[in-house]
Amino acid sequence: MATGSSSTSTSTSTSADASGISTYKGQDRALRADRLGTAGLLLSVLAASAPLMVVAGVMPTTFGVMGIVGQPLLFVILGIVLILFSVGYAEMSRHVHNAGAFYAYIARGLGPTAGAGASLVALVAYSAMQVGVYGILGFEISGLFAAYLEIELAWWIPAMATVVIIGALGFLKIDLNAKVLGVLLLIECALVVIFDIAAVADPGKEGLSLHAFNPDTLTGAGLGTALCFCIAAFVGFEQSPVYAEETSRPHIVVSRVMFLAVGFVALFFALSSWALTVATGPGAVVEASREAGPGLLFALTESRLGGAFTDVLHVLFVTGMFAALLSFHNVVARYAFAMGREGLLPASFGRTSRTSGAPATGSLLQSAVSVVVVLAFALGDDKPVGDPTAPVLQLFTWMGNVGALGIIVLMAAASFAVIAFFVRRGTARAQAARLVASALAGLALIGIAVYTVRDFEVLVGAGPGSALSWILPGIIGAAVVVGLVYGAVLRSVKPDVHARIGLGNEAFRLEKAAESL
Repeated sequence: MATGSSSTSTSTSTSADASGISTYKGQDRALRADRLGTAGLLLSVLAASAPLMVVAGVMPTTFGVMGIVGQPLLFVILGIVLILFSVGYAEMSRHVHNAGAFYAYIARGLGPTAGAGASLVALVAYSAMQVGVYGILGFEISGLFAAYLEIELAWWIPAMATVVIIGALGFLKIDLNAKVLGVLLLIECALVVIFDIAAVADPGKEGLSLHAFNPDTLTGAGLGTALCFCIAAFVGFEQSPVYAEETSRPHIVVSRVMFLAVGFVALFFALSSWALTVATGPGAVVEASREAGPGLLFALTESRLGGAFTDVLHVLFVTGMFAALLSFHNVVARYAFAMGREGLLPASFGRTSRTSGAPATGSLLQSAVSVVVVLAFALGDDKPVGDPTAPVLQLFTWMGNVGALGIIVLMAAASFAVIAFFVRRGTARAQAARLVASALAGLALIGIAVYTVRDFEVLVGAGPGSALSWILPGIIGAAVVVGLVYGAVLRSVKPDVHARIGLGNEAFRLEKAAESL
């Protein structure tokens, strides 16, 4: 990682960071170091989980569509699985500091060709996650205009305006972005906690029941699909290593933030989903969710906390999605930067802005992708203003689940890459406990990925036999295949580029050293 603001210098000096890793300070080829501490990084990654969007959208869907009352217990179980994953993933972050995170770890463990495949999957998955959110955000803003200003506004207009704002923020310093994300996230979480307290203080007809934590509530045909929905709610914690080059003491801060993020998300979502069952009654939560859908939370807050609180909640629902968009945008830009720096993308992607140190070209790439996809769905939308089909049922649902599948696949591959990395280093015996945890997490994540592909038609609301059930997950499959083929071609045609995959800033230092010979 870069060791200071001199990362934009034209010198070719080398230095070592706190972990002893040699780094290269080259012109626009390193992210600015020491921009994020524990608090800033934690807020940045938690913003991607969009707590209010999960509580208002994912939870009622899981209760209503899948009929799984034991959603609170499901969040606890998935929290345990992801903590197991984080044990090895966090240890890997102490040895590899690279904005390419997932693909860098996979390259260092399973080889550069596998890393090339993972790089394309990561780019596609995080891009899909971000672009999907533009749909539901545009729809919600359109609804606010209709409700409070009596103005009919097509969903794609606020969506496109948000693309521009997010793109502009992507050019700014990451510590400024962290402050924006932090303020929005803290307010969002505070309002959800107020609802949780109100629900416990004024429970439904069945009283203060812990029935939702009973293992018997996890039975049913919808369990596999519920797993997919709930694990998508955790997305964000795994982004910590993406910012390793921009943090102070990355060998400590990155792993600390990962455990804090997983623990917070598991606890926060378990308690909030339990509060929903308490407010409606465990026996009535499925039916209530089917009737109210995403409006369930707002109906419950209005009856307990009043219309003014609910109005504020609607606004924070939008700002929470904005925070998630910015978080995903920053991650995609940094993946593109890492890929450009190592030769997987054109070299222009591997340079940062001289003024802010942000990966400007990667930011432009993600903004361009967002414009194209949002416009494509807008042009295909023949429904009247206020109809959620294109923005929510298609753009948000389709892209969100494609992205979630890709990230699950990356986490599974990273689990086994951790094992291979330490075996190759000859430290498997010393890391035995961490490797066992990684193996268990990897197997569990493979199982969840299989469930996700099997139930994809349910996830995207397609009918039985719909082509969408294989076309959409096929996007991730195609990314894997194209990435692996690209890696194999590089190994044959450009072996020097192939050898640098996953090495990050160290690769650039070696490149300059070779040029000087």
